[in-house]
Amino acid sequence: MKIAFDHQIFGWQQYGGISRYFFELSRHIDVQEGVDFKIVSPLFVNEYLLASGLPVAGMHVPQIRRSGRLYRELNRWMAPIAMRHFNPDLVHETYYSQGTVAQRRAKVVITVHDMIHELFPADFSKWDRTTREKASAVKRADHVICVSENTRKDLVRILDVDPAKTSVVHHGYELSQRPTGIRRCNEPYILYVGSRGGYKNFDGLLQAYAASGPLHNNFRLVAFGGGLLTASEQARVKALSGGKWDVLHFSGGDDVLADLYSFAEVFVYPSRYEGFGIPPLEAMSCACPVLCSDRSSLPEVVGEAAGLFDPESLDSLIDALNQVVSDATFRRTLINKGHLRCAEFSWGKCAEETLEVYRRLIAS
Repeated sequence: MKIAFDHQIFGWQQYGGISRYFFELSRHIDVQEGVDFKIVSPLFVNEYLLASGLPVAGMHVPQIRRSGRLYRELNRWMAPIAMRHFNPDLVHETYYSQGTVAQRRAKVVITVHDMIHELFPADFSKWDRTTREKASAVKRADHVICVSENTRKDLVRILDVDPAKTSVVHHGYELSQRPTGIRRCNEPYILYVGSRGGYKNFDGLLQAYAASGPLHNNFRLVAFGGGLLTASEQARVKALSGGKWDVLHFSGGDDVLADLYSFAEVFVYPSRYEGFGIPPLEAMSCACPVLCSDRSSLPEVVGEAAGLFDPESLDSLIDALNQVVSDATFRRTLINKGHLRCAEFSWGKCAEETLEVYRRLIAS
């Protein structure tokens, strides 16, 4: 069978969760017997594809200021031509759009990663077209892959999608580097990873940390990624702490992140909503105890391998944090269960289940 991924995510995202998902799928699908695979992206900025050896119908171009619209328009014109030349049996669209570059005979698959735009519209610009284009892409697709059962339930409820048109295929995860043994922070610390705005609820963690003397007196709060703390975030930290403490921020590659996981007292994921949630699995793989919100897909992903708390309750989060940093037996239990839990998820398994969706759809 001939399988193609379209240009969308590769044409505008240099790095990021969705392009990483499609890159990992590509790596595993390309080596399967009986599969002729190609990424049809005439112009791509994505760094994962560089020197990957994957079959890409296209060329790498630099991401420069205001280039996105130009590349998008050029891809919209060139991709259908390249797609007709490859003539795939199935096209997996890599993001949401009003139209498709797939030929009429080809089956079309779309992956829905979450329903965040629909559930938290206030967190996005009024000019954001994701909600409208997602609805169009889902309606047009022959089949929809959801990355968790929770995401599927939200999709079916919000967009009135026939459940028979959907499948659940969990993400995999993989840190590209293991811990190096370098202590990036020499004090005991609580770790947060990723973007911090809106539904991510970093402010809830800040409030809980500030409200507990045993926490802010004995542990630093460390944030990785998500960009430097903004002026408003710094002002918020100063107001909560009375200028007595700050948030340490780190950025870098998987080597830095793996080291931060491996030496953290606990990794905390206070998000109010996730379509899947990869960081808890990354933390578990580095023998780091995990606490996470009891909302959306997170209980589905972590199972019994993480401590759960109510993200709307400061007392719930404070109690969970104090338990994990003070109870060595509980910490060890979480670490042991985490080791077993994260072994259940891999990109290879994700690719196998995705290929099975393709086979069923092509045969139908």
